[in-house]
Amino acid sequence: MREAAHEDTHVDMNVDTTEGAGPSPTPSPTPSPTSSPDEGTRAGADAVPDATAVDAYLRRLGVERPARPTAGALRELHLRHLRTVPFENLSVHLGEEIVLEGKRLMDKVVSGRRGGFCYELNGAFGTLLTALGYEVTLLAARVYGDGGRLGIPYDHLALRVRTPDGDDLLADVGFGAHCLLPLAFGERGDQEDPGGTFRITGAAPDAAGVRGGQDAAPVADLDVLRDGRRVYRLERRPRVLGDFVAGAWWHRTSPQSHFTRSLVCSRVTEDGGRITLSGRRVTATAADGTREERELGTDEEVLAYYRDRFGIRLTRVPTVRDPHRAG
Repeated sequence: MREAAHEDTHVDMNVDTTEGAGPSPTPSPTPSPTSSPDEGTRAGADAVPDATAVDAYLRRLGVERPARPTAGALRELHLRHLRTVPFENLSVHLGEEIVLEGKRLMDKVVSGRRGGFCYELNGAFGTLLTALGYEVTLLAARVYGDGGRLGIPYDHLALRVRTPDGDDLLADVGFGAHCLLPLAFGERGDQEDPGGTFRITGAAPDAAGVRGGQDAAPVADLDVLRDGRRVYRLERRPRVLGDFVAGAWWHRTSPQSHFTRSLVCSRVTEDGGRITLSGRRVTATAADGTREERELGTDEEVLAYYRDRFGIRLTRVPTVRDPHRAG
């Protein structure tokens, strides 16, 4: 995950939703803070959502149910998700529980009109895709930070998606500024995307000297690059949502986490740009990369921006919690 570090990279953790998605039916609750992986970031058994829940999710995205689970339908779903469901870490600072279970994640996105960080967004999207007939595999990744240093294990959650027609794709709606369309998983050359030029290649050696190159078994790690810069190191071993609980807890509580140190709420705009609200600062990034920033003054302005541009209704302005007290 990653967008607290990114307007240019990624945002990490917890969220709510939309610019043109319409208002939320009810204000977001503010539960009491929790303090352990078991209490604050829980995982449950996954179940295939019923047709009513799937249709409600698709309405949130503004798309019709695909006739078949094709690569083309996945591209549309992927782009609509980035445009309507924000990457945000508000739950971290509002003290809200994060539950890594498919139905609960879908409920947050659909009924709660919220977004989230990578575990939540890709967890919910993967649940939707499975219900639509795609074969979805959860993959763990470690994000490259300053100096090429890798983040913690289970730092990020991405999706490997296969179609009945044999397409094999990497989908990721939970990394902030990233690819807008799924990438071909088996392609090792450059892949042009509205979000930049991407490449999937054999991973460089990690700090322990373990390498992933193409000569190592089919489970070798891969590096995902954007515009020549390594973004994250991707494992190919299949995972389940419960595997990511410790990573989500770390990002929600650690003083070293980007998500405990700043607020972020961000989504792609219809013209391929991005809008981000971080605290009271609004950043509008155009598709050509030019940026404009401004500060919102009153609490009323901040709450209105969350509501009108992201579809998130809050009863109070979120503020950054002391990372030493996070959780």
